[in-house]
Amino acid sequence: MHRAHHTNFSSSATIHNNKHNNNSTPAAELLGKYASTVHNIPDEDCCICCDSLKGQGLQDACDGSVFQLKCSHTFHKSCLCAMYDSGPKDGHIQCPTCKTIHGTKFGICPQGVMQYNTTTHSLPGNQHCGTIAIRYMIAPGIQGQEHSNPGQPYHCAGFPRSCYLPDDEKGRMVLKLLITAWERRLTFTIGTSNTTGHNDTVTWNEIHHKTENTTNHGHGYPDPNYLDNVIAELASHGVDDKLN
Repeated sequence: MHRAHHTNFSSSATIHNNKHNNNSTPAAELLGKYASTVHNIPDEDCCICCDSLKGQGLQDACDGSVFQLKCSHTFHKSCLCAMYDSGPKDGHIQCPTCKTIHGTKFGICPQGVMQYNTTTHSLPGNQHCGTIAIRYMIAPGIQGQEHSNPGQPYHCAGFPRSCYLPDDEKGRMVLKLLITAWERRLTFTIGTSNTTGHNDTVTWNEIHHKTENTTNHGHGYPDPNYLDNVIAELASHGVDDKLN
């Protein structure tokens, strides 16, 4: 097995996704961590309300201050408060300009099990290494308060789902990121299935997986850009190699 010395994975594992953030974080506390007051206000518009930063913004929330997020983009404090309070208030805020996520983002994937194991079989285009086989298992259930239709059933079409990565250093790094995404309930969501058109269905959450381990039909290999693409998709959810 081709294994990097710093990657501490066994050849197989089972991971549950029952980690979630039940605590509501106030906007003031969040902004105290990830933003700072701007004293010399630039002659620019706030991209949330589209009004001048020298104006008041959404005056019904917070105060008339202007805040800069750690990514260096600037908004009315009141607009940031209103944007944050309209979401899950789970301790993360996403910059509307550059999409950087400040804090830890959690999703609404139903509880389930992720398993992986390694095999000596090589994926097309990856003959230099074996394969990491991933298996996701989610059962039908009832939607919780975090979902769009609490108390209503959700459906699980096509489970268990099997996916594949090359078992090399970069593939194992992607596996580590996928495990983090799974633990944060980001891998799947509940919505309308693109395949069946049915509502209240567990669907992929814009983190693409390769579901074929043979010749590429759009969901398999070879695909020399796949690992880089999925790393970028994971980063858009706040999951990166820093594993914040």
